[in-house]
Amino acid sequence: MKLILQESITGLGNPGDLVQVKSGYGRNYLLPTGKAIVANEENMKVYEAKQEELKLQEEKRLERAKEIFDKINEFSVSQNVAISEEGTMYGSVGTKEISELLEANDFQIERSAVRLPEGSLKEIGNYVIDIELHPEVIAKVNLELKPEES
Repeated sequence: MKLILQESITGLGNPGDLVQVKSGYGRNYLLPTGKAIVANEENMKVYEAKQEELKLQEEKRLERAKEIFDKINEFSVSQNVAISEEGTMYGSVGTKEISELLEANDFQIERSAVRLPEGSLKEIGNYVIDIELHPEVIAKVNLELKPEES
C-alpha cells in the first residue's frame, strides 16, 4: 500500500515522504490516526500544494518537543508500590502508570510516548525510562520504584 506521510514516523519517514507499507499497518494505524493519506493522484496534487505547510507544522512539533525536552530530561520521580512479604511487587508498572505519574507532575506525556523495550517494570529499583517526544527528540526520565510503607 502506497501512502503519503503527514508527520514523522520513527523508522518510516518524514512528512511528505511516499512510502510503501503493509496494508494492515496502513489501514489499521496510519490512516485512522491521520499520520498518512492514500497516495492516489488527487491526494498527490493536494499534497504538493500543502507541502510547505506540512513542513512548517513538523518544525513546530519539533520545537515543542525540544521545549518539553528541556523541562523533562533527567527529571526524577518515584513511585511507591505494594510488595509481598517475600519482597516481590504485586503486579507491575507499565506505560499507563508512568504517563499518569508524569501527568501528576505537570507533564502531559501520552502513553504511547513512553518506551519500555523490556516490557513492564516488575522489580523494585531505579530505572531510566525513554520518553519519545518526537522521533528526533528522546528524553530520559529517572524512575525509582520503592516499597510502600505499611
